[in-house]
Amino acid sequence: MGATEHVVDERGNESEGARKMDDGKKEEGLRDLEKGEVGKNDVEDDDDDDDEDVENVAHGHGGHGHHDEHEGFNVSRFHRLNPTNPLRIVMNSNTRVAKPPPPKKSQRSHTPTRSIPIPTPAPIQTPQPPPPPPPQQQQPVTLNSRRYTNRISLFIFALHQLLAIALVCFLVFKGIQGLVQESGSVKRKEKRVLMYFLPQVEAATFMSIILAFIWQGAIRKWPTFMVHFILWFTFVMSLAAGILLICFQKPPTDGVGVCFIAFAIGNGLYGCWISHRIKFCCKVLSLSLQPMSKFSDLNRPTYYMLAAGFLWISLWTLAVVGALNFYFPPLVIIALVLSLAWTTEVMRNVVNITVSRVIALYYLRGMQSSTQFCFLRALTRNLGSACLGSLFVPTIEALRIVARGLNLLEGEDEFMFCCARCCLGVMQSIFRNGNSWAYVQIAAYGRGFVMASQDTWSLFEKEDMVPIVDADITSSICFLTGVCSGSMCVIVVAAWTQSVHKSFTATLSLLTFFIGYLLTRIAMAVPHACVSCYYVCYAENPENRLFDKTIKDRQALLKTGREVVVPTPRGLRRYTTRS
Repeated sequence: MGATEHVVDERGNESEGARKMDDGKKEEGLRDLEKGEVGKNDVEDDDDDDDEDVENVAHGHGGHGHHDEHEGFNVSRFHRLNPTNPLRIVMNSNTRVAKPPPPKKSQRSHTPTRSIPIPTPAPIQTPQPPPPPPPQQQQPVTLNSRRYTNRISLFIFALHQLLAIALVCFLVFKGIQGLVQESGSVKRKEKRVLMYFLPQVEAATFMSIILAFIWQGAIRKWPTFMVHFILWFTFVMSLAAGILLICFQKPPTDGVGVCFIAFAIGNGLYGCWISHRIKFCCKVLSLSLQPMSKFSDLNRPTYYMLAAGFLWISLWTLAVVGALNFYFPPLVIIALVLSLAWTTEVMRNVVNITVSRVIALYYLRGMQSSTQFCFLRALTRNLGSACLGSLFVPTIEALRIVARGLNLLEGEDEFMFCCARCCLGVMQSIFRNGNSWAYVQIAAYGRGFVMASQDTWSLFEKEDMVPIVDADITSSICFLTGVCSGSMCVIVVAAWTQSVHKSFTATLSLLTFFIGYLLTRIAMAVPHACVSCYYVCYAENPENRLFDKTIKDRQALLKTGREVVVPTPRGLRRYTTRS
């Protein structure tokens, strides 16, 4: 019995040891499961190892029986469950869930050092382009500007006019003093001048005013005929005046006569050169004169300016007589002539600005404005631009004639070519910054002379109208009209003076030609302003219903080459083609 009990105790001990071993391995498996709960593959590997251990124990210790084998099988199946399975979740709730391992810290974190904030480097700022300037707000275009244009020119002209009036009054006083107080020689000299000089000047002035109105009325009624008539009648009158002066057979009259004949020859050549442009010029002139019928008082400013011109020239003539009794008579007379030229040119541009405003407002806004109001505006707010333009426009017209003459020169003279190149460069700059087309924008928008010239020429370039306006001969027709009136005055006064006082013939011929030209140009400012408004207003709004297709048809002819235009030279055309 003792042996039997001993055997039973050993088997009991062995079974207890096997059970403890199984329990230890199960706990170890559970710990491994808790450690490897992150990855599914690790759990499955541990489960396989546990199963192998259980099977080994079962085969090595057959005393476990069926219960242990079944329990190991269930545990292995449990370990193969998906972690999201409800049974696995319930089982895991009874076990200790392992916390995820803390993130590895660097060795420096174990030492209790004071954390020093590391300054982050500032981002490198790449240089950005400067923002574009804000678009400038264009000033609203107004047709009723209240500012005075070209105030410096206005101040200079006002100062000049005050000095001229003071000088004329002083010289008139000196003339009267010479007639009353001076000795017999001075008194006889002044009386002779008053008898044989003053009547001819007054007659020429009166004759010039009559001719000015005749030319203007005829052009308004028969524009096509008058363009041809003026062009060739001027040639005849200037040639006749030159021949008449040469027939007097005196050196002064011969010199003046040669000048008239040379001008007549140039006039004839010019008439042949522009023969292909006359038709278009006549058509534009006829169209531009049509709005004048809507304004019955449009000629009233011309009457005022011619009346003022007549009075001023009468006083001016008396001042010339008084200059003979003053120091340096030639210099004083030259100063008086220049002053008279600027004054009458300002009168002409006042008429030009007045008519330009009336016609421009009709084209741009369809308005029938008051001529009287436009005339007062031209005498006040726009007078500075008229004064500045009166200095530049005659110079521009003279340079245009010179440039055209130089463009016709042929030869190999380098000096002449250099002069032509210089003159053409000056012309190109002057035409952009100062031209006679500027008076339309001066009158309509109240702009300064230079700005109006630049804006107007930019409009012509934008609408491709430069060849057309450059080939316009309206200003030349107005110029030739003044020359024709002056030549007629020369013929009358020279014949009259030759019969009464021969020594005054050359002097009076030049003076009466000058007066006839200036006064006629005042009246011819009306048709010139109408043509300028036609071109400028068309360039500003080509789709205006008041314009027909005349300019568009002309542009089409020029582009297709069916119409040839010889423009005013503005570049080095001849020189570049030779190279």
